[in-house]
Formats: sequence, C-alpha cells, structure tokens
Amino acid sequence: MGKITGFLEADRQERAYAPVEERTKNYKEFVKPLAANDLKTQAGRCMDCGIPYCHNGCPVNNQIPDWNDLIYREDFQRALTNLHSTNNFPEFTGRVCPAPCEAACTLNIDDKPVAIKTIECAIADRGFAEGWIVPLPPETKTGKRIAIVGSGPAGLAAAQQLARVGHDVHVYEKSSEPGGLLRFGIPDFKLEKSVVVRRVEQMRAEGVTFHCNTHVGKTISAKELEDKFDAVLLAGGSEQPFDLFAKAPGRDLTGLHFAMDFLPQQNRRNNGEKISKGQEITAKGKHVIVIGGGDTGSDCIGTSFRQGAKSVTQLEIMPRPPEKENKAMNWPLWPMKLRVSSSQAEGAKTEYSISTTGFSGTDGKVIGLDYTRVDGMLQPVPGSAGQLPADLVLFAMGFGGPIENDVVNELGLPVVARGRFKGLDADERNYQTSHAKVFAAGDIRRGQSLVVWAIREGRQAAHSIDKYLMGRTDLPR
Repeated sequence: MGKITGFLEADRQERAYAPVEERTKNYKEFVKPLAANDLKTQAGRCMDCGIPYCHNGCPVNNQIPDWNDLIYREDFQRALTNLHSTNNFPEFTGRVCPAPCEAACTLNIDDKPVAIKTIECAIADRGFAEGWIVPLPPETKTGKRIAIVGSGPAGLAAAQQLARVGHDVHVYEKSSEPGGLLRFGIPDFKLEKSVVVRRVEQMRAEGVTFHCNTHVGKTISAKELEDKFDAVLLAGGSEQPFDLFAKAPGRDLTGLHFAMDFLPQQNRRNNGEKISKGQEITAKGKHVIVIGGGDTGSDCIGTSFRQGAKSVTQLEIMPRPPEKENKAMNWPLWPMKLRVSSSQAEGAKTEYSISTTGFSGTDGKVIGLDYTRVDGMLQPVPGSAGQLPADLVLFAMGFGGPIENDVVNELGLPVVARGRFKGLDADERNYQTSHAKVFAAGDIRRGQSLVVWAIREGRQAAHSIDKYLMGRTDLPR
C-alpha cells in the first residue's frame, strides 16, 4: 500500500492559503493546491491500516486507502473511478467538507492525519482538467418518471444516480439556478459556482431536466407531482432557522438578520443579479456581530470582511474548546477542540462563554448588543453584563428543520424530532414516507447536517427508489 514507511518519513502537508490582505479583496477561492510531487508524498503517508477507521468516519464510505495507493502510484484516472464509485461530487466535499475521515485517521492519534480532503479535491480537479469526467447517459430508458424537489447535494446525487440507470428525472428548484445552498448559501470564496455549474451541465447531458424558479407547494402543487410521476423525492433541506431571541428586548430593531438572509445575497450579486432596494443587507462600514460559532458563522465573517466591515466579532455561548482533544476519549470520533477557520483568521474577534440578552437601538436601528458572561453550566455570571457596538447582527445558530408551509404541509407529512433538530418521518433504511411513492432524503429528513451526509442520503434514496420502481436495483447503497 503506497510507501510502507511513508508515514514515518513525511510530515503532514496541507494546501496553502493566499495572504489575507490579498484574498479579502475578492470572492474567489484562495486555496492553493499541492504540487504533484507533494501530493504523492502525502498519499504515501497512508498506513494501510488493518481496520481503516477513515471508512467509517466518512459518511459516503470513501475507499480512502485504495485511492491513496493509486495516487502514490500516480494513477489518477483509476483513483478518480474509485472515488466516484462512492461519491458523485468529490470536488464539493474536497472543498467544503470538515473531513470527519481525517479525525478518524489512525495517524490522528499523533495529530497528523493523512491529508485526505486535499487529495480528494486534487483527484476530482485533475479529472476535470484532463477531460476524464464526461456525461454518462444511460444506454436504455426505463419509461419511469421521477420528480425531485430540491437541487442541493442530496437532490443532485439522487438525480444523477437515477438518470444514469435510465429513469426520466425532473428536478424542481425554487431558486433561479440549481445547486441549493451549494449555489446560494456557501460563499464563492469557499466554493466557486463554476464548480457547481459544470456538474449541473454534466447532469443535463445525462438526461436530467431542471425546472428553476419553481416552488413546489406554492407555484406548483405537490399533489400534481405525485399524480404525474412514478416517484417523488423530497430533498428540500432544513431551512427553518433557530430564532433564540424571538422574545429578547430589541428584537424588532432593523439590522438584525438570519445568516441565510445575508449570505445568499452576496452569491446573487456575484452571479450578476440585482438586490431590490430596501432589501439589501450589507456589512460595509459597519460593526458586525455574528452569533454562532459554526461553519455558517464563519461564512458570515468572511463575507463581512469582503464587503468592507469596520469590525467583526463572533459570539459563542459555549466555553472555549481545548486546543488539543483527549485522544483516548475521542478518537476515532469527531473531536471537540479549538478550530480557527480561514475566515476567523482574517481578523475576527471571537468571544466564548457569552450570552446575548437583548439589543439596543436608536431610531429603530440596532446600535448595540447586550450580553452577559456565562459559566460552564451556561448560567449568567453576576456583574458580567455589558454591551458591544453593533450596526449589523447576524444569527448563525443553526436550523431547526424543514420549512413546513409548502410541500410538507400540502402532503400532510409528519415532522418528527431528531435530537434538537426536526426532519420528515421517513424510514432510515429506504427513505420512504407514509405516501408510498414519496421519499425524503438529506437535511429535510435527518435535520441540519453536512454536504457529505446529504450526498450519502441522496445516493441511498436513489437505490431505494430504483428498487421500488423496478423491483430490483444495481445502484449501490
């Protein structure tokens, strides 16, 4: 497997970033790929573990040691074939996945896992550069018609799988372009939209039909889809944001916005679209506060700096995580430890153990955020109240579940609790709802999660739909 002693001879090397002062001037991707020789060295660090925990750490079960070996042997084309056997869109996950596979890597016991995400992205990008990634239309058609509601990673993965086995697949998307939050959510500097567009064009050539600006449950009825198609897959995501401050003083002030009202606007500007006057949200010249410490919060930070924010402060109610996790307790599971995102490193101030108590304003506009410090049990610390200047406050505290006033409501589908999140009540094995021909996959079913989990669910739902329609299936699960 690769170089037997590679992990003893080479240290971990990651992709480099363009300097902060350079990258914050535009919305382009700023990650610099590794050189071919360095990539080979990194692949050679794979240990050929007796039990490759990275397989289990990866939601799509990528065969990581296999394609690491192929990259070490400089066989990129076979590595791409292997990677595509489990993941339809490795160029997405190679850019935006937090890489739970690396947390599970045996070498992570020593804090130096194999650079799996870097290698995955390089394989996919090389495949496009060499022209190896081409449309794969089916040789024969089944005559079955499938509607997919939502064109995020779950909907796209399912659509591609089902189209390739000969079904007539129609994807309905309420936005102006396909891609879901890949297209209008994740900032361009993390995922340039040409990366999404080229996959959509591949899928069109494979027979997938996209219907954009079509909101199922509003502009077209869900019942109409159920009547016209042999199967329907709901993959609309988890879009209902948590509003933990609904009853907080000053919540009605202007300048308070959910992250997903703020981020898509910049995607649309970059796409050449105009934002209606009175609807525009911008950080330019403002003191910005982002509430929430996850990926969405980081996206708000990076976007705010690029818009010209005067300052950006991120608030997190939880205590500051340890800089190094307890390996004996965590590995090979996802560890709780301090992480500094590329956006945070651009100049944001991060405050931990702080709870927002309300908002202050003048003439109906927010000018300050009121807070108190909290202890390890998240209880207020007496005498710790204070205020931070704020012209724009962005809520990035996660999403509670699917929007329930459109297709979910029309079909009368039950929404159930899944931890602190909610999702459609669909069987976890076959993704089927109480309506026999209606399936659900991705965040709309499991609750807020990762792009890689959405791809997994889309692929597995495609397996179940194909089996439901044809009585058998050759699609992998």
